Amino acid sequence: MKKIFVLSFISVGYFLNAQSLSNSPYATYGIGDVKYDNTIETTSMGGISTAFISDFSSNFNFGNPANNSNFDLTSIKLEATNENNYFKTDYNNTKSTKHSTYLSNISLAFPISSKIKMGLLYQPYSSKSYDIVHTETMEDGTVYGNRFTGSGTLNTAQLALSYKINSEFAVGARANLYFGSLYDTNEFTTSTAELINGYETKNKIKNLNFTLGTSYQKLNTSTDRKLTLGATATFGNTSDMATEYLNSTYYYTDGNVKAGQTTIESKSTSSKNLLPLQASLGAGYGSENQWFVSAQLDYKKGETVSYFGNTFDFNDSYRVSAGGWYLPNYNNFRSYFSRIVYRYGAFYEKGNLEIAGNSINKFGVSAGVMLPFKTSSITRMSGLEIGVELGKRGTVKDNLINQNFINLRVGFNFADRWFRKKLYN
Repeated sequence: MKKIFVLSFISVGYFLNAQSLSNSPYATYGIGDVKYDNTIETTSMGGISTAFISDFSSNFNFGNPANNSNFDLTSIKLEATNENNYFKTDYNNTKSTKHSTYLSNISLAFPISSKIKMGLLYQPYSSKSYDIVHTETMEDGTVYGNRFTGSGTLNTAQLALSYKINSEFAVGARANLYFGSLYDTNEFTTSTAELINGYETKNKIKNLNFTLGTSYQKLNTSTDRKLTLGATATFGNTSDMATEYLNSTYYYTDGNVKAGQTTIESKSTSSKNLLPLQASLGAGYGSENQWFVSAQLDYKKGETVSYFGNTFDFNDSYRVSAGGWYLPNYNNFRSYFSRIVYRYGAFYEKGNLEIAGNSINKFGVSAGVMLPFKTSSITRMSGLEIGVELGKRGTVKDNLINQNFINLRVGFNFADRWFRKKLYN
């Protein structure tokens, strides 16, 4: 086979004809479908975290590790996400859907002292899961076939520390370990060929970087109004992404096992710019234990990754978020709905991916509630977290794919004064 069909299925939307797509078809590029933040509290408010210091003592902020001045309990969080994606392309008016459910966040946080707080977190960072088959019959009767498959998950484990300098200033640091493997395969054959031509890309990732954060909060004690400012920066990659690329021919046996494999080209590369510089600025304003609003700007520097034997450059990207929360009256024990924390938000993300001259951007709105347990109090805010996010990504221009999504999140936050030595019996 002299002519190898290597065009990505994303740039020609008709590859949706007989397929099981991943959470986003654009996950085929790079390290997969990156999750911005899987915590319910953050996503329900549009993604704000940089200038968000919780009024309650039970919520640890991993987004900006400096924002934990009020955290004073031991908190255990378990959260799950259900993603529902609806894809459409103008090519043959093709439509497709994809649903997936996964454990999105496990965290444990506790105070070491009145000034030092610590948190541990695990969550998936990105994923790939797609299997797309496209066939086309030519005028001479020859059938051309392409199959694109991808799999794997990149996870992250985080260790965060917060230090309260005084009543207004705080700093924090977070170590981020990324680990996992991602696989992509593009297979091409024709009805007249005896062999399949396959391009395989295997990415093995083990990367460590660091996030530094700072925050300032000024409380007017006469009005209970407060101003919050925050900033973070992520940098310092300490390892590479090892990529193995293989171009070969083979055929499948009855047991769907490769046989007769002949290598055409094989090479290995490494990328030191896998998770490049990221920075965030935020500002917020609110009333103590009543309401809060915030706006945030996130920036991510573009990176270069290997894709089917070639390098692919991602653009610089940014994200604008706005959101907040509202608590009607936690002391109103006659009305349970007055004790619920209501969250809201919206965001716009200029994506780092550009295909056929089209930027793959994303925007959405979100909302959520924190339903307190019966024994919960204003100082021990434990409860059931529920969040929903609706949005759109991509475009139908140039036979690309438009993605509408509805993401549902459910989790529990168990917070109490655990693991403390009693001073008095």
